[in-house]
Amino acid sequence: MPLSVCATPIGNLEDVTLRVLRELAEAAVVLVEDTRRTRVLLERHGVDARLVSYHEHNEARRVEEFLPRLEAGERIAVVSDAGMPGINDPGARLVAAALDAGVPVTVLPGASAVETALVASGLVGERYQFAGYLPRGERALAAVWEELARWPYPVVAFESPRRLPATLASLAGALPDRPAAVCRELTKQFEEVVRGSPRDLAERFTEPPKGEITLVLGAAPAAMPAAAEEDALAVVVELAAAGLPRRQAAELVSRLTGVRANRLYRASL
Repeated sequence: MPLSVCATPIGNLEDVTLRVLRELAEAAVVLVEDTRRTRVLLERHGVDARLVSYHEHNEARRVEEFLPRLEAGERIAVVSDAGMPGINDPGARLVAAALDAGVPVTVLPGASAVETALVASGLVGERYQFAGYLPRGERALAAVWEELARWPYPVVAFESPRRLPATLASLAGALPDRPAAVCRELTKQFEEVVRGSPRDLAERFTEPPKGEITLVLGAAPAAMPAAAEEDALAVVVELAAAGLPRRQAAELVSRLTGVRANRLYRASL
């Protein structure tokens, strides 16, 4: 029998497939990240299953314990608290071990916070990058923003509500021109999607919100031709010569042309 990797709802308990429910009911053992959370899902749908904990702290031991049982043909399923096991959740190690041992692996798809947030944000592009959980600390965040500045397509990342205000402030300083969206409590009763510039979002979320957060960063604005930037710079210089404060002139021309104000200000000095 194959190892079944089963996606579970990211919030709303009705977002589970009939196929997943059938597999969880028929499996000899269901490996779960948190037995309490999975039991709530199963009780909601009237499914009885034998649950065994499988999380980051016992993952290596569980793989060693259950791989021989998979090789012997036992029917085993694995779920995480929400979404797809193995994507920022336990499961990848067991899948890799099963495949290396020649055990078939079947993936039962379902709800995805990444794709739900991307579509809800209105920032969908031809492709996107999933950045996982954002790192802690100003330097680590700065390095991520520097890397993403070279990626012209949308980016989806997870962030804790506690760190969200600091993350948005950092993003506003590094990539002020990128459209963004904070998606909170997706598929749940108090779902919220707030769109705007990083500065707008930083002003909106000055305090940590409640609930799970998915952050979407939109595609980079199209680069302006060099000649157009030179024209914008010339206008700043002309306005400054006419007596308008240089910083104010740069901000005014930036709003009209889309060229970054700081870039215009520094180049006009």
